[in-house]
Amino acid sequence: MRVLLQQPPSGNEAPRYVQLTLVPDLLGGWELQRESGQIGGRVQLRRELFLQQQEAQQAFEKGRDAQIKRGFQVMFTSGLQQP
Repeated sequence: MRVLLQQPPSGNEAPRYVQLTLVPDLLGGWELQRESGQIGGRVQLRRELFLQQQEAQQAFEKGRDAQIKRGFQVMFTSGLQQP
């Protein structure tokens, strides 16, 4: 699963973005990758490991919802299941 969120640009600055990616690891667990930064600038990558897919998916959804509340807009999604 992957979702790309972006803030509307303000002034002359490049827009900020957050990308959340949920992938299975080689040992049967799940990894949530959070990449954030400014387009064309520095990037920060954080990773969280989970043993259960359900816990990882809840963290993914919580992270996505928190960024939407901060004013980010969904630009791209891949692999998301529709309710």
